[in-house]
Amino acid sequence: MIKDTNKEFKVEKSGRLDKILTQYLGKSRNQVEQLIKEGLVKVNSKVVTKTSFKLKIEDRVEYQFREATPKERVVVDFDVEVLYEDEVMMVINKPSGLVVHPAPSVKEATLVDWLIERGVSLSTIAGEERHGIVHRIDKDTTGALVIAKTNEAHQKLSDQLRDKSMGRYYLALIDCPLKESCVVEKPIGRSRNNRLRMDVIPDGKEAKSAFYKLSESDTKVELVAVKLFTGRTHQIRVHLNSLGRHILGDVLYGFKSKRDTIKRVYLHAYKLYLTHPVSEKRMEFVAPLFSDMQCYIDKHFNQGEINAKINPSTIDSYFRTLTHRM
Repeated sequence: MIKDTNKEFKVEKSGRLDKILTQYLGKSRNQVEQLIKEGLVKVNSKVVTKTSFKLKIEDRVEYQFREATPKERVVVDFDVEVLYEDEVMMVINKPSGLVVHPAPSVKEATLVDWLIERGVSLSTIAGEERHGIVHRIDKDTTGALVIAKTNEAHQKLSDQLRDKSMGRYYLALIDCPLKESCVVEKPIGRSRNNRLRMDVIPDGKEAKSAFYKLSESDTKVELVAVKLFTGRTHQIRVHLNSLGRHILGDVLYGFKSKRDTIKRVYLHAYKLYLTHPVSEKRMEFVAPLFSDMQCYIDKHFNQGEINAKINPSTIDSYFRTLTHRM
C-alpha cells in the first residue's frame, strides 16, 4: 500500500537523482535506489525509474513511501542452523528447499519469516520483504548466508559485496569431469526460450566464475570448488551448462536424473569470508554439508582425499593459483 500524500521539493543544485534524493531525505543510498526503481519518484510530474537521471535547478521532485501491508501469518515449522550471531549480524547454514525472502509467487514460510518468528532485529534497507537479506541463495542451494541486523551493517556488507572483499567458495557435484580447472567469462541474461532459465547471451551482463577440479568418483561424477567474481542469477549453473556440464539434481539446466534418487541441486556455499561491519575484523565461516550431499560423497568418493581437498584453510589457494595462471 502507498501513502496518498505526495511529498515534494524543488531542486536547488543540479546532479543525479539518487544522490540528491539521498541527501534530501537523509536515507541510505540503497533505500533511495529502491524507491526510484519501484516508480515512487516523479520529476516534473513524470515517473522516473533511472537512478542516474540528471536533475536541473528548479526541477520539481515528488516522492512517496510504501507502507507496510499487513501480511497473512505463515506457519514456521522448521529451524535453521546458526553458524554465528552478534548484535549486528548473523550467519546461517541455509537448508535446501527454503526460499530466502517472500515474493508474490511464494506461499510457504521463508527465511525472513523464520527470522521474524525468532525475534531477530533486522535491517530495513532492502525493503519490507527482504529484511536483513544482504545476498541470496537459490531455493535448492544450501550453505552460508549472512544476514544484517542493522542498516549500518547492511550498508557496509553490501559495499563489501560490490568491492569483492566479501565472497563465498562453493562445492558442486557435476555429472561429467571438467577437462581442466578453468575460469569462465561469459555474459549472462534471461533465456529467450525459457523464462525460468538464464543463458549465455551476447548482450547479457558480465559474469565470471572459476572452477577447480577436486576429485572424481567411481561413477565419473566430479566434485568441484567454485568461486564467483560476479553475482548473476544462476551463474554457476549457467556457466557449467555452457561447458556441457551440469550439477547433479539440476534438471532445469539439463541434468538427466530421476527425482527419486537426487531430489535437489547438489550445490553448497561452503565457505564465506567478510570483514565484520563494526570491528572490521576479517572473519571466515564454514557451513557443513547437509546429509544428502554428504552421504553421496561418502558413498562414491575417497573420503581421505575429499577431506584434504576441502580443507577450509587451503581452498582459497586453489583460486589464487588458478587465476594467476589465467
